[in-house]
Amino acid sequence: MRTTQVQHRSSWGLAALGALLGSSSSALAAGIGQPEPWQMSRQIPVTAEAADLLNFEHGLHWLAFAISVFVLGLILYCVFKFNEKTNPTPSRTTHNTMIEVAWTIIPVLILVAVAIPSFRTLRTQLSDPKADVVVKVVGHAWYWSYVYPAEGDKGGFTFDANVDEEQQPKLLATDNDMVVPVGKIVKVQVTSDDVIHSWAIPSFGGKIDAIPGRLNQWWFKADREGTYHGQCSELCGARHAYMPITVRVVSEQAYAEWLTEAKTKYAAIDNGARLADAR
Repeated sequence: MRTTQVQHRSSWGLAALGALLGSSSSALAAGIGQPEPWQMSRQIPVTAEAADLLNFEHGLHWLAFAISVFVLGLILYCVFKFNEKTNPTPSRTTHNTMIEVAWTIIPVLILVAVAIPSFRTLRTQLSDPKADVVVKVVGHAWYWSYVYPAEGDKGGFTFDANVDEEQQPKLLATDNDMVVPVGKIVKVQVTSDDVIHSWAIPSFGGKIDAIPGRLNQWWFKADREGTYHGQCSELCGARHAYMPITVRVVSEQAYAEWLTEAKTKYAAIDNGARLADAR
């Protein structure tokens, strides 16, 4: 009877371990355009900049892991090598030139190794490529407005995007979506008409503050079609959690058709005169 109980306990323990490992592996899974339950990693990147950020972050995690293992090894070595039992006569050494030089040079080399890909990523993010599409984004308390400039007989309209609590994903869907073409450089000019907001799309690997009286600019180029969600990332007031961002990336043909439909659907504006010049 006791043997049976032990076997049952062992099987339950193996089942629990399997469930834990399964949940851990699923926890690392990243969503496409939206978060997933128990997600621990970034969302799957759809821009080159987002992929660079993900790779850089993974590199830092492995570097931190290696440093932690090395430090743990030194601690264990000191514990077993220099404890009172194995080393009754303690050393009276006060300086070691080689060690002191090493613990100065090695951290400097680590910082240089981290700085090189970091500066490379920053340079890419701060570059100013020629825009294929320009969209002005205005933050309000608490919703977003999108302004599309006139391009020939297309564009020249604006619309508001409010949270749609009836759609999924919950609190991430909007009643009107920002639409952009796939594989094109999209420049987003961001500002606010009341308090500081922040326009962020995790799958694109960036965010930018919306500041009253200031026009900030950020760019992205999505390499796959789909619907991508974000939120205001600046604590901006009572309904901060109800400022979702939805961007639909579509084909060039679908984008041209949407521009024609949107111009009819939304009220026209002053030929996009509110937009700053973007190269």
